[in-house]
Amino acid sequence: MNQMEKSEQFDVDALRKKISENAAMGDAMPGASESAEINPLARQIASQFQESNYSPTIIIGQLRLLEFLCLFAIGLGVHYFIAAQPAALFFSIMGLSAIGSAITVLLIQIADSYQISVLRTPLRSASRYVGGWTVALTLVALGLFLFRKNGLDFRDWLVIWYGCGLAFLLVERNLVGFAIRKWGRNGIMERRAVIVGGGQPAKDLIRALEQQPENDIRICGIFDDRGSARSPDVVAGYPKLGTVAELVEFARLARIDMLIISLPLSAEARILQLLKLLWVLPTDIRLAAHSNSLRFRPRSYSHVGAVPMLDILDKPIRDWDSVAKRAFDIFFSLVALSLLWPVFIATAIAIKLNSKGPVFFMQKRHGFNNEVINVLKFRSMYTEMSDPSARKAVTKGDPRVTKVGRFIRKSSIDELPQLFNVLRGDLSLVGPRPHAVSAATHDRVYADVVDGYFARHRVKPGVTGWAQINGWRGEIDSDDKIKYRTAYDLYYIENWSLLFDLKILFLTPIRLLNTENAY
Repeated sequence: MNQMEKSEQFDVDALRKKISENAAMGDAMPGASESAEINPLARQIASQFQESNYSPTIIIGQLRLLEFLCLFAIGLGVHYFIAAQPAALFFSIMGLSAIGSAITVLLIQIADSYQISVLRTPLRSASRYVGGWTVALTLVALGLFLFRKNGLDFRDWLVIWYGCGLAFLLVERNLVGFAIRKWGRNGIMERRAVIVGGGQPAKDLIRALEQQPENDIRICGIFDDRGSARSPDVVAGYPKLGTVAELVEFARLARIDMLIISLPLSAEARILQLLKLLWVLPTDIRLAAHSNSLRFRPRSYSHVGAVPMLDILDKPIRDWDSVAKRAFDIFFSLVALSLLWPVFIATAIAIKLNSKGPVFFMQKRHGFNNEVINVLKFRSMYTEMSDPSARKAVTKGDPRVTKVGRFIRKSSIDELPQLFNVLRGDLSLVGPRPHAVSAATHDRVYADVVDGYFARHRVKPGVTGWAQINGWRGEIDSDDKIKYRTAYDLYYIENWSLLFDLKILFLTPIRLLNTENAY
């Protein structure tokens, strides 16, 4: 790497560092919460992309698991039907089936036969998965011959298992190929992208993407702040849908996977200005590098076909991480409900005996990607004094709170019904706490107090969070409190892991003993 490359690589890394530092500060991103009402055309196009699409990473992972389990089951099934006494050698067959299936999946992976482009054309790639299966069974047979005296006793089973497994792979791969081609035509497995910046650079980028034979990018439109004189209303057949501020609202309405900034790397100040607006969105942000003569380290790049992109920001908690987090949420929510059901019953009875009205209270709050969700709580206020908008924060000695309400609010028992929100998928067990839509401090909504406030909505909100176990819970009666809470939330998003979630979850009951700010 020459000196020019080192210098430019430092600039790219420094750009990422600026974004991370600004995220940690919480109030250092001017303009980050700005958005504008989108025009009817943009709204119409956004409505076409409101349904979630399939992640290729998830599909490939599921395919690996499917092929392993099916080959394993075929091995056991063959033994059951051909053995005079199926119980005999059962555990040996089970072990051999597992080993053979695992080696097959590994060899197919090594042969790059789990790529979407390969899966689309199963007949062309037949030698890869057939070869993987053949080599795997050959290794199993060789192992039996070398290490078992009665290895020949497995000969019939191996031959039939090989034939049945081969037939399965041929049929299954062709069905998968048909499904992937169909999903590709229907747009189910595409990555939805928006081009930021118009003119000739955007046109060159679109043409480069269109020339890729295995392109899975669906361009949904172009957004640019410049007027028609410098940025045409239609670029390479795609309409300009509005300004960058309008893009923020567009991306919240549509399920956009990627924002591609089509600007030269020399325009670092303009790129950073755009990122100050766009980093609040739960999407990948890429910088097109197809027309740049400089070359960076491979880890900086992702590719669409042969078109290089510089990875600026990644969507947090994606693909298998999101699956693992969802499984974590469901498991621990069910455990909590099974242990805490007496608390639910006792609380419901106490609420009914203490004041008239329903046991539960529903409140609209901001959820993932700034969507409005209905959050369930135990009612802690007198029914006639309830504040669904949460415009007026609860204060110490608030006359609206019932006697039972004071206790369940201090102990956070009022939040327990949100476990049902977790099971429904609106919330996560751990994440930034969801704030009411109209929540404010000193008559200023939080988004006006903290620039970049909506960046905390890049992940699902949680029943508990990093800010709460660090003392930032309860009443928000000053600008500093919401700034610190947002800073802790953004730290959690940037440093998420399942172990981090587990740490927060198990620290929550301990830290709830501190009721200083809970009224």
